[in-house]
Amino acid sequence: MTSYRPAAYYRWFGVAAVALAGGSAWLGWTWSPMSFAAAALFLLTASLLFAAALQPAIEIHEGYLSIGRRIIPWMDIRKLDRTGWVSPLAVRIGLFDETSFLLIYPGDLDSCNSLLRHLRRLSRDATIDGVPYRQYWGEMAGGERKQAPPPRYRILRPEDEAEVERLYQRLKTVGNLDQKNSSDEK
Repeated sequence: MTSYRPAAYYRWFGVAAVALAGGSAWLGWTWSPMSFAAAALFLLTASLLFAAALQPAIEIHEGYLSIGRRIIPWMDIRKLDRTGWVSPLAVRIGLFDETSFLLIYPGDLDSCNSLLRHLRRLSRDATIDGVPYRQYWGEMAGGERKQAPPPRYRILRPEDEAEVERLYQRLKTVGNLDQKNSSDEK
């Protein structure tokens, strides 16, 4: 089991936004009423950050995905479509009964990438960003994987290869490479 919890910095940024809202409200009372607009925006930001920090943990199990108290078997996931958000991660998950929901995970970049990789790897019946699972991961339909030919490394320079090829052709036509006549040796 792997557990993904919201990053702690969302909580701290929320506290900072509340402090900035308080400072802006104080400025609004003492100097400029326009600071109340900034205070309202800081409060809105703080509420979004606290909402992200209070998201339930996401747990990856062998047979199912657990989001808080909601349990979703891997075989029920039919679509996994990633949005443009990377951190926080936002993934639209479509289920077998044609319902879908938006999974938002407020974590750091490494955790978001790890969760996305787990979701893609374990959703074997799903289309991933519109591509079937087997095709997405490069698996062949028959279960066989094509193996790439081994790479060829150059050992000789092109001039040396030409010399070796010339000697090989001469060997094929004459039968030996010695300049001496074979009857002289006997």
